[in-house]
Amino acid sequence: MFTFLKKLLGLSAKETVDKNYEDALAAMHKSAEAFQNRSIYKTLTPDIINNTPDDKLLQLVFDNLCEHLKDNQADEYDAVLKFDKPQQAIYIIWCFEAQVNNGGFNQFYFNSSKVFAHLTPDALQLVGAHQFAKLAEKANEIYLINRDEIEKFNDGTIESFSKSYEDELFDDCDDEFFKLYQTEPLEQIQITFIRKNIVSFTTG
Repeated sequence: MFTFLKKLLGLSAKETVDKNYEDALAAMHKSAEAFQNRSIYKTLTPDIINNTPDDKLLQLVFDNLCEHLKDNQADEYDAVLKFDKPQQAIYIIWCFEAQVNNGGFNQFYFNSSKVFAHLTPDALQLVGAHQFAKLAEKANEIYLINRDEIEKFNDGTIESFSKSYEDELFDDCDDEFFKLYQTEPLEQIQITFIRKNIVSFTTG
């Protein structure tokens, strides 16, 4: 009877788990491969942007901006300041999101991304992410008030970076950051902004 049921139901529980795991690995591999082999454009055209689906548009634009940085002999900060304001906004917000998503505001101010901290609220305001802009201003104020205390941890070591979390200065900001995604969809806001300002992303 048991053998009959196995045949009737198909795969066993273990076989089902194994197959699901293999399918997930295959999907991850396919996704990673697609990312590695994505097209990166030195120059964007309206057709390229218009034909790029929303879920790939931010990566497309960020890759293009990074291509511009490669040609600029200035440091990253000075090079980004040469971008048009809309281009600056997308690049700065990408750096902001990447750091905070990965390690909270502690990481944002610990890494070189902090050079853009004073520009981040305006970048967020420009694209229409007003609540994120207010949060960035709040975090900047906390950083400025506690800068000396924070900077003593910034010696480039993992140990100091880990200790920088002990004061919990940015815990509330971190919580608010992740909650804001529910009411202010930052990715979609930027996508809409890019499509409305397509000229800024298709010039030189």
